[in-house]
Formats: sequence, structure tokens, C-alpha cells
Amino acid sequence: MTKLEKTLQGIDALHAQDPKKVSVNGVEKADELVYAENMSEALKKVYDDPSEELQIAVRSQHLCRWEIARSEYPMDRPGYLKWRTDLGKLHAEKAAGVMSENDYSEESIDKTKKIIRKQNLKTNPEAQAMEDSACLVFIDTGFLDFAKKYPEEKVIDIVQKTWNKMSTRAQEEALKLDLPEEALDLVKKALS
Repeated sequence: MTKLEKTLQGIDALHAQDPKKVSVNGVEKADELVYAENMSEALKKVYDDPSEELQIAVRSQHLCRWEIARSEYPMDRPGYLKWRTDLGKLHAEKAAGVMSENDYSEESIDKTKKIIRKQNLKTNPEAQAMEDSACLVFIDTGFLDFAKKYPEEKVIDIVQKTWNKMSTRAQEEALKLDLPEEALDLVKKALS
């Protein structure tokens, strides 16, 4: 087994500890493990020949997310942004720990942490690939549930903001997704 395979396996072992479970084809799995698998699949659509650091970062997007509850922060925009920042730090540190156990260099670990935290998004193609993967997974798997919770105007605004964060390639891939009609209608309204 390669160093990368061992690292991804270690990350997945942490994901498997997520107390929230979902059913996938009749099999119960940890929710964040399913998310991580979806992230890795999305990466294949948006980035050719990803580095090991990018593969690890993408797989670590929500690593141990359940450890920091949204309810621990004020329920306003600054509270949300602080929560997201703290989550990014947590994901990066957890991934760094697994990488360190598998003899990755400090340089490699630092590069991965920067990708996870989406630092230099506009100038780092790997950070953009991370963002693209997250946007694709959201549109493909979480969008409709999200859309049901909010008024249509807010959902359209969120789709427009999400779309603007994506690369052209990710936008093209998003348009190829097999979305339910209700979700597709909202996307079309947002893009018109």
C-alpha cells in the first residue's frame, strides 16, 4: 500500500467516526465518509492529474466536522464565518496529523493545509479545484434539501454566489449533473 493510500485510509477511518449515519444502497455509512467519497469523485471531473496533497485535501474537506457544532457560534453572518474558519483549521490539523503519521514532509503537509483552508483561491489552481469539488458536491447531493429550507430568492442568490466561485470547467460539469427537475429549475432561474 502506498503512502497516499495509507493516508486516505487513515482519513477515512476518522470520517467513519461521524455519529451521523446515512443509508447508501441499503448500507449504513458515516455521513462525512460519504461526503469525502463524493468529493474525491468530483475532483476527477474538475482537475487532471491531482497532486497527492490535493487528493488528501479534497478527502479532508469536512474531516471531523462534527467536533465543532454550528450552535457554538452566534447565529449571524460573522458567527457563521468564524465557525467556517475554525472548521478549516480543524480539518487541516486533522489531515496534517494523518499525513505526519505516514511520513509526509512538513512542506507537503503545509501545502495540503493551505489547500484545505482554500488559501490564495484565485491564484492557487489546487485551492480552486478544492472549491470546485465542494461546489459540485453541494449542487449534486445537498442542494435540493438546502433549497427546501429557504425562500426561492435566497436559494437563487446562493446558487449565483456558488456559480461565481466555480471555474469554467466546474460550471460545465455542474450542467452535466443529473439533477431532479425541481433543482434544475432553480439552477436555470439563477443562471438566467
